[in-house]
Amino acid sequence: MKLVKSLLLGSAAGLIAVGGAQAADLPVKAKAVEYVKICSLYGAGFYYIPGTDTCIKLGGYLRAEVALNSNSVYSGQFSGTGGAHNRLSNYYTMRARQDLNIDTRTATEYGVVRTYFDAVFTWTTGSYAGTGSATGATTYSGAAPVANGSDGGISGGALGVYYAFIQFAGFTMGKAVSQFDAPWTNYPGNNFDGLVGGGGTVTGVNQFTYTADFGQGITASFSAQDQTAYYQAGVVNLGIPGGVTPATAAGILGGSYGANNLGGSRSPDLVAMVRVDQAWGLFQASVAAHDNHAGYYGIDETTGHPDDKWGWAVQLALSIKNIPTGAGDTINVQGVYTDGATRYNFQPTSNPGTWSSFGSTGLAGAYQSIGFASAPDTVFVTGGQQESVKTWGMRGAYTHNWDPYWNTAIYGAYAQVKYTTAGAAAVCTNFFTLVATAAGTTCNPDFNIAQLGLITRWTPVKNLTFSADFNWTRLDQKYSGAVGLAAPIASVAKPAAAYELKDQDSFTLLLRAQRNW
Repeated sequence: MKLVKSLLLGSAAGLIAVGGAQAADLPVKAKAVEYVKICSLYGAGFYYIPGTDTCIKLGGYLRAEVALNSNSVYSGQFSGTGGAHNRLSNYYTMRARQDLNIDTRTATEYGVVRTYFDAVFTWTTGSYAGTGSATGATTYSGAAPVANGSDGGISGGALGVYYAFIQFAGFTMGKAVSQFDAPWTNYPGNNFDGLVGGGGTVTGVNQFTYTADFGQGITASFSAQDQTAYYQAGVVNLGIPGGVTPATAAGILGGSYGANNLGGSRSPDLVAMVRVDQAWGLFQASVAAHDNHAGYYGIDETTGHPDDKWGWAVQLALSIKNIPTGAGDTINVQGVYTDGATRYNFQPTSNPGTWSSFGSTGLAGAYQSIGFASAPDTVFVTGGQQESVKTWGMRGAYTHNWDPYWNTAIYGAYAQVKYTTAGAAAVCTNFFTLVATAAGTTCNPDFNIAQLGLITRWTPVKNLTFSADFNWTRLDQKYSGAVGLAAPIASVAKPAAAYELKDQDSFTLLLRAQRNW
């Protein structure tokens, strides 16, 4: 009887244990899934990040393009192997690019907190340069092939960070478009990126900015922005003209009149801007102050140095929308004047600031013609002070919409560069000392740049656009006569010969397909 009782108790305990295990395995009611919700506070495309009150928007584009007669896609054949116009020059340059941007916004008691990030992944055709070897060998500036191909050649591309900034309570902190720039940056109506005539930090500049909104479309901004990445056109040490100098004959003809002799950064550029945005368009006025801080005259600090020299720039911009020629038609124009702040005219992202281009000649005994020029912020000689370079320029475009699918823009730009009397005299002393010149040759480092272009865009479906942009650029240099090279310029494969000093032209056609998302 005792055995039976023990068995019954054991069986009951086993049943209870099994029942407990089964109860533990029973499903419990799951928490509700937090589905992504649309955020309508900031426009189309924003969604709430699950579990937060922050809204996020993803965007970007994929672009495929080819530039004919260009070594850099967005610019002309102004210098280097491009300006050589020989077998080292690219007849075409191709590029593929993916852009990704992330926009987040959160409403707070102080207003909206915003972060914005924009990056690009790019693959671009490389270029070639002469090595100066007896065999005439060249080197390729593009990425070398990956030995084992393990990464598919990704390492040959490039990653760029265009924008990365925080906005809070009227402040902008980080890498953003300069407050000096017109809203269309480098593009009043074009895709070509090498226009003169105004500021254009398409890729953004580090800054600390406060923007005041007065209502009725009126805003004002005050900004301290980094000058070291984009705004230093050059503080050029000419040495002792006629004596010890860093200049060389090949360097001068390459658009380098001396050695760029910048000291360490001392002050950011100071920018102020006022803008009026209305239904008819906008008007903007911008000013900037730029500190030119040079290094030493010689090899060490005992040689002395020139004093700092502040430069400045002022710009006006005007946009007129929906003009009578058609719905959506626009005119964008801007004008700029600089004194010791050249990059606010010759924008930094694609315009070289130096020119050296070869072409045909009609001068008897000359091998070819050459046009060269340089646009630094200042120049100085040993024992002297900085002489600022003055410029002015303008650019603009008229865009006409033929129908919802086609539009055409005609655009142009013009800029002038002028050296001081003392600065020009020092440049010319080096020129006549170092470069062999023919009788009657004259020296004047001043120059003009003229540009004209035409672009047509076709958008067969929303956010997919095909475009063709043709640009002509002319270097109107002020040198005259002829020069002689005593030795070849190996980097561009130009022989020792006589060259006529002459204005030069560059023509570029940029074809692009772009899908925005």
